Amino acid sequence: MRTVFGVFGDPIAHSLSPDMHNAAFDKLGMECTYHAFKVSPDNLKNALLGAKAMGFGGINLTVPLKQEALRIIDADPLAKGIGAINTVDFKDGITGYNTDGLGAKRALEENGVEIDGSNVLIVGAGGAARAIAFQFAKDGANITIANRTENKAIDLATDVSSVGFARGCGLEHLKDSIDGSDILVNCTTQGMHPKTEGTIATAEDMHSGLTVFDIVYNPLETRLLKEAKKAGAKAVTGEMMLVYQGAEAFRIWTGVEPPIDVMKKAVLEGLGI
Repeated sequence: MRTVFGVFGDPIAHSLSPDMHNAAFDKLGMECTYHAFKVSPDNLKNALLGAKAMGFGGINLTVPLKQEALRIIDADPLAKGIGAINTVDFKDGITGYNTDGLGAKRALEENGVEIDGSNVLIVGAGGAARAIAFQFAKDGANITIANRTENKAIDLATDVSSVGFARGCGLEHLKDSIDGSDILVNCTTQGMHPKTEGTIATAEDMHSGLTVFDIVYNPLETRLLKEAKKAGAKAVTGEMMLVYQGAEAFRIWTGVEPPIDVMKKAVLEGLGI
């Protein structure tokens, strides 16, 4: 009998996590299978208890369940600080983790980008921005969070200050903030399919010493990354954050080292690339 893993969310049909994890399980010859399940916040507690009762190996959580899960299950200190859970393990009760920030960190490290000591500008103040800000601050970066609603950026920066340096601001002086940054991370939906012409900044706003990381991965090369290349900046695509956060969840659940190359190939194929 195969051990079942899955991702809960609503909507969920677009998720590439089943492609990625099933490819990894097949490559390693593991008797496991991974599926997507449509679960609303009101049903999350019952869904998690049911998954535990039925012997599931583990669960990923996506929108809109990551914050709701904190009210239901225990979480490790990082997930508590971030205020969101994206990975649930059933080996010792029901425990929540957040691997999103680690996924972003490893995506940048793979591209030779050093986080410790860098000035990092994160645009957006949602769940992904929280995870990345906490992880990068914990790893020694100086964090600036810029958001359309300035108070949200300031509130997030206050939370992140518990693990490192962070400040929040609005978008009025975004170019000045970019000028003083080593790394720019887009944590908004600007440029995401189908509105692919959207961007938080253009080439004129950037400098050649900048690394631009867009966590949007559909399309893989967003307008923001095209603008980064025009400016001579380093452009880092978003699919590897998905892969690396999934790989860390895989380790938590199984204790097995996942085949990163196989997971990446499955994601790219799922994107039609």
